[in-house]
Amino acid sequence: MQGREWWRDAVIYQVYPRSFQDSDGDGIGDLKGIIRRLPHIAALGADGIWLSPVFLSPQKDMGYDVSDYCDIDPLFGTLADFDALIARAHELGLKVIIDQVLSHSSDQHPWFRESRSSRDNPKADWYVWADPLPDGSPPNNWHSHFGGPAWEFDATRGQYYLHNFLAAQPDLNFHNPDVQDAILQTCDFWLRRGVDGFRLDTVNYYVHDARLRSNPPAQVRPQVMATDLYGMQQNIHNKNQPENLAFLRRLRQLTDRYGEIMMVGEVGEMGDRSIELMAEYTAGRDHLHMAYSFAMLSPDFTAAHFRRCIEGFQTGAPDGHPYWSFSNHDVPRHPSRWADHAVDHDAMARLSCAMLMAFEGTIGIYQGEELGLPETDLEYHELTDPPALRFWPAVKGRDGCRTPMVWEAEAPHGGFSSVTPWLPVKAPQQARAVDRQESDPESVLNFYRRSIAFRKASPALSGGRTTFLDLPEPVLGFRRSATEQTLTCLFNLSPRPVDFRLSGPADLMGLSAARLAEGLLSLPGNGFAFLHHDGALALHQSTSEAAL
Repeated sequence: MQGREWWRDAVIYQVYPRSFQDSDGDGIGDLKGIIRRLPHIAALGADGIWLSPVFLSPQKDMGYDVSDYCDIDPLFGTLADFDALIARAHELGLKVIIDQVLSHSSDQHPWFRESRSSRDNPKADWYVWADPLPDGSPPNNWHSHFGGPAWEFDATRGQYYLHNFLAAQPDLNFHNPDVQDAILQTCDFWLRRGVDGFRLDTVNYYVHDARLRSNPPAQVRPQVMATDLYGMQQNIHNKNQPENLAFLRRLRQLTDRYGEIMMVGEVGEMGDRSIELMAEYTAGRDHLHMAYSFAMLSPDFTAAHFRRCIEGFQTGAPDGHPYWSFSNHDVPRHPSRWADHAVDHDAMARLSCAMLMAFEGTIGIYQGEELGLPETDLEYHELTDPPALRFWPAVKGRDGCRTPMVWEAEAPHGGFSSVTPWLPVKAPQQARAVDRQESDPESVLNFYRRSIAFRKASPALSGGRTTFLDLPEPVLGFRRSATEQTLTCLFNLSPRPVDFRLSGPADLMGLSAARLAEGLLSLPGNGFAFLHHDGALALHQSTSEAAL
C-alpha cells in the first residue's frame, strides 16, 4: 500500500450544496454552511467530498447549467468562501472534488450569447448548430433526456442548436479545438485554487457525431422514465464518440501537472454498455482515473447483477479503476428503491452499506445516506425538478432524493435552515436527524462509521483483489485477498434467512450480521458475514456448493 494514490479505495462523500446547510437564512444551503458541517463528514471517516456545482448559474437545472465556469453563484457565497472551504477541508484531512459540467453550458453563458448572435461571429462554431431539414424539422431524430427533440430552433441564426438536456443547456462543440482550449483553461483555474479532483458530469457526451446521423431504433426499449423517448433509440451518434478519449487525454495531461489529482467520470449510459464504457474510459494511465455509471444506481438488486457489473469492469479494464455508489442526486435513495427486497428499511440500509464497503475500488456515498434517509414523497406544488414539472405524475423527478439534510430532530426544518427551505423537510426524514442517531450505538449513522472504519482497518477490503463465488441467488459472495489477510464476504439480498455449512474453520468478523456456531453459518434476512480463514473452505447450502 506504500505509495498508493490517495483516491484508490477512498470513501468520497457527495455534498449537494443546496440541501446541506443554510447559513444565511434564505432557505438554500451554501458554502459557509458546508464549512460548518465538515466535521460531520470527517467524523464519518470519509476521505473527501464531491461538491455538486456551485458555479454562477440561472439555476434552471439546479446549477448544472453554468453561466460562468470561473465564479461562485451568490446563492452559495463567494470565491473567498470557496477558498475557506478548501482550507478547512484540508485541515480536517478531507480532499475536495468539484463537479465540472463541461458537455454543455447555460444559454446565458457569454459564449452562447455570442454564438447565437450570428453565423459569422468568433464563437459561431462553439456550440452545435445545424440547418433545418427542407420541411423545417430538426436535423436528425436525437432526443433530449428531459423530453422532446434534442434540438431547439433559434430565430436569430435561423438554425437549430443541440441540447441533450434542457433547451437552456446548449451543448458545446468539442470538435472545435478552441472550445477544448477554453474548457481546459477553466479547469486549470480551479486546480490553481487547490481542488483535489474533478467529478465530470456526463463525461461520454462531450463529442457528437460530426455528420449528425440519426440514431437507429433500440432493439429493446428500457425507458428510464415513463415518457422518456430517449430510451427508444440506440444512442450511438449523439454520444460515446471515439474523439471523446482524445479530449480526456488532454484533460489528464493537465491534471497530471498538479500531482495527485483525481478525475471520476459519470458515464451516462445504461446496461452492459455502461460497464464497457467505464472500462474504456479508465484503461491505461492517460484517461480518467476512474468512472461510474448508472448500473448500480438502478432498481436491479440481484447477486447476478452486482457480479456482472464488477466482473465486467475487471475484464474490460484490468488496469482501470472503478467508483461504486448506490445513491446520488439523480436517482431515488437506494433503501427506498430496493424496499421490495428488505426485511425493513434499516436492514436494507445496513446491508447495502456493508456490501458497498466491501467492493473493490473507490466508494461514493450521498449525503443523508449515512442516516438511512428514505426517498421523500412530494406533492406537485412542492416540485422544482424540470422533468417532473413537465411530466407529472408519470415522472416523479429527482426532488425526492434532494430534500435537505436533517441535523436536529426537534429544530424547525431539521436544523437545515431557520426559514422554509427550497424543498420541504418531512417527518420521516426529520426523525432520522444526526443528533438523534449520534447517541444510539445501533443507529444507521453509527453503523456507517463502523463500516468505514472496518474497511480502512482491513488489508483485504482496503486493497485486496476480488474473486467471486458461484453461489445461488439471493446470496452475493466473493473473496477479497491481500497478502496480510483473506476475507470471504457474503450478503443475503432477500428478506428470507439462508444457512450454509462450512467445511473448515473460520472466524466471523465483528461487523457481521450473522451467526456462526459449530460450522453452521446462518444469514438472517438481509444478513451479511465477513469470514476470516487461513486455508481452503467450502460452503454448502442444500445441494449447492461453492469452493473458496
